[in-house]
Amino acid sequence: MIAVATATLTAACADNAEARDQIRVVGSSTVYPFTTAVAEQFARSNPKFKAPIVESTGTGGGLKLFCAGVGANTPDIANASRRIKASEIKQCAQNGVTKIIEIQVGLDGLVLAQAKNGPAMELTRADVYKALAAQPLGKKNTARTWKDVNAKLPANKIELIGPPPTSGTRDSLNELLMLAGCKTFPQMKKMEEADKKKAEAMCVTLREDGAYIEAGENDNLIVQKLVANPQAVGAFGYSFLEENQDKLRGIKVDGVEPTYANIQTFKYPAARALYIYVKAQHIGPIPGIKEFLAEYSKESTWGPRGYLARRGLVASTDKVRAEAAKIAKTLKPLDPASVK
Repeated sequence: MIAVATATLTAACADNAEARDQIRVVGSSTVYPFTTAVAEQFARSNPKFKAPIVESTGTGGGLKLFCAGVGANTPDIANASRRIKASEIKQCAQNGVTKIIEIQVGLDGLVLAQAKNGPAMELTRADVYKALAAQPLGKKNTARTWKDVNAKLPANKIELIGPPPTSGTRDSLNELLMLAGCKTFPQMKKMEEADKKKAEAMCVTLREDGAYIEAGENDNLIVQKLVANPQAVGAFGYSFLEENQDKLRGIKVDGVEPTYANIQTFKYPAARALYIYVKAQHIGPIPGIKEFLAEYSKESTWGPRGYLARRGLVASTDKVRAEAAKIAKTLKPLDPASVK
């Protein structure tokens, strides 16, 4: 099957003015710095191949490009800070992308952080929901300060700077903080029983009155905005907190600090897995993909003492890394039925 697809892609490349001889990666801004580091090391270790092109487009935007079809004008790999959705697999299949390889490259935490000179505070997932939901528990959100949300919090204006809808980090914010916080309220059970779809929409629909501020796909911009505005809170991947410890501090969520150990054990409530998705039909016609995956899946790359750990990647467990390395070597495609 892959041989047939390879022949098709080779023919497509021959007719395509954009036929290329280097790997193209798109997707998550969270995974971007890790894949960029791998691309740099791959280029040093494999001088016969050109350095891969790595672009930060957001998880959703990257998977949309990835699923657009097979051919040299489409990406080979998509970075993702969440797992691919069944709807995205369906879109891929409709466009001829029928063999997708899923590799978990590590773990991350969706971190809430603030400038070190800002007023220290701790939040619960319920606090985040009550502060950011457009209609918490069905009523218009009138909270203006964090103290309006929780009397124990400072009377600072609610300003949370975070990613746009195309970002996997935004999906994680919705699922791990907003939805989880919403479900801590007993009345949600009855609302879900009455209309589950409507109830979940109420949980994850964010305010549009300035309390939530979209900062695009550049997480470094969020860091800059926090430094400029010490009262604001930012939402981004753990690696950006790790890289800016001199400027920022992480905010405890439900009493748990966002640390490497707490994320690896999933004690931190907003811990999540990170992935790359590889178009199997491009392996062969686009040179270097096998070698790139081999570089990514080395212990010296993604292990606890690997060079990605020094950039803030939290290593998956030994078992998960072993399984992921096997997939990277055998190129076993993802079973679409395993994705819900």
